[in-house]
Amino acid sequence: MKLEVRLDPGTKVLGRTLLGGAPLRVLRLSEPGARIVREWRHGAVVTTPQQRKLADRLIDAGMAHPLYGETHLTRADVTVVVPARDPEALPPGADVVVDDGSRTPISVAAERHPVARGPAAARNTGLRHVRTELTAFLDADTVPQPGWLDSLLPHFEDPQVVAVGPRVRSAPGSSVVERYEQARSSLDLGDGPGPVRPGARVTYLPTAALVVRTAAVREIGGFDERLRFGEDVDLVWRLVAQGGRVRFEPASEVVHQPRKTWRAWAKQRFDYGTSAAPLAKRHGHKAIAPLKISGWTALAWALAAVRKPGLGAAVALGTAALLPRKLRPVGVPPREALTLALRGHLGAGRYLADVLTRTWGPVAMPLLAATPRGRIVLALALARHLTEWRRLRPDLDPVRWLLARTADDFAYGAGVWRGCARERTALPLVPDLSNWPGRK
Repeated sequence: MKLEVRLDPGTKVLGRTLLGGAPLRVLRLSEPGARIVREWRHGAVVTTPQQRKLADRLIDAGMAHPLYGETHLTRADVTVVVPARDPEALPPGADVVVDDGSRTPISVAAERHPVARGPAAARNTGLRHVRTELTAFLDADTVPQPGWLDSLLPHFEDPQVVAVGPRVRSAPGSSVVERYEQARSSLDLGDGPGPVRPGARVTYLPTAALVVRTAAVREIGGFDERLRFGEDVDLVWRLVAQGGRVRFEPASEVVHQPRKTWRAWAKQRFDYGTSAAPLAKRHGHKAIAPLKISGWTALAWALAAVRKPGLGAAVALGTAALLPRKLRPVGVPPREALTLALRGHLGAGRYLADVLTRTWGPVAMPLLAATPRGRIVLALALARHLTEWRRLRPDLDPVRWLLARTADDFAYGAGVWRGCARERTALPLVPDLSNWPGRK
C-alpha cells in the first residue's frame, strides 16, 4: 500500500523541530528523522517500518495527514444502514433501513420497531443485519455526494483505523435559518482533516454519516441505547479508548437537511447540550470541559476582569517570558516561543468569551447584563460574532446574525444546564486549567 505523508498547514518546521498539532506540541526529530520529513514535503512515500513509525506519530498528533494511493476495499465491502422514522425520503444506496416506529410503516425496511426507541437502538438493530467488513451509518435526511466513499475507504488500509467520517454540510436554502445553517451547522466540522479524539481539533464525528469497521463497533457493544443524544460522540470516544484510530476526512461530503423553523433549530441545539452531562460521567471531566486553558492564563484574565489589568498583563508577560527557556532545549527559537505564549494568552480571551455566552451563558449572561461593567464585558464577548459574520455570511443582515449566534449559544448552554440537573453533576460546567503547550 502506497502511503504519502502530507504535513498539516499549521505545522511549523524549525530545523529538526516540529511545532503543531492539537493540542499544540513540540516534537524534536533526530537528524535522519528530519531528513525523512524533508523528503515527505517533496512527495516521497513511506518505504520502511521506521518511516511508518514516524509517520504514525505525526499523524496521531495531527501534525500530518495520510494520503493513500489505492485501496482493496470497494462499495461491496460496505453495508449502508439507515435508521428512519417518518422519513420524507431515504438516501440513495441504502442497504438496510430500520423503521424506528414510523406512523406509516416503511415498506423497504429490513426491520421495524413497533414504537420509537431512538437512533442508537435503530442503528444497533441495523448493525445486526450487516455481513460486510464495513458499515456506513447514514441519517434518513442525508444525501451522499457522488464518490463519497472514495476518500473514506483508503483510510481503512491502516488496520488501526476503526472509523472515518466525511464532512457533513447543510443543504442550501433561501430562508435565514437555512442560510445560517450553511455557515454554522453543528454537524459541519470544517475543511481540515485530522485525527478524532477528546482534546484534538476534531473531537467527535456525527453519525449522520460515518463509516466504521463492523467488528470494532460490535466488540464495544454498539451504540449506548440509554443515550438519546450524544450517542455518536460516545461511540467514537469508546472506539478511541479501545486503541482504535478515528479520522475526519472532509474530501468526502454528505449533505444534510437542516431544521426548517427557528423553533425546531433551537430545540436541536438544546437537545445537543443535554448530552454533555451523561458524556462527562462516562468519559471524564477533561473530555467535556467547556474551557481548556492554563491556570496562569486564567489568572491573567481573571485579574483583568476584576479591574487589575496591569497585574494581569504582568502575569501574562511573566509566564510568556518563561516559555522560551523551557522550549530552547528542543530547538524552538526564543522569538517563536515568546510569540506562541503571547498568542496563547490573547487567544484565551476568545475561549473565555465562548464559554461566557455558551456553556455558562444561561447564568453568566443575565449576571453580566445586570451591571454596567458586566454589560461592557458581555458586549465585547458578543462582538466576536460580528467578526465571524463578516468572514462567513456578510450577505446576511448583521443584526439577525448576531441574534442567531446568541440564540445558538444560549440554547446549547440551556441544554447543558438541564442535562447537569438531570444527571446531578456539574462536570460539564467546570473548566480544565491544566492545558499548556508541552513537549512530546
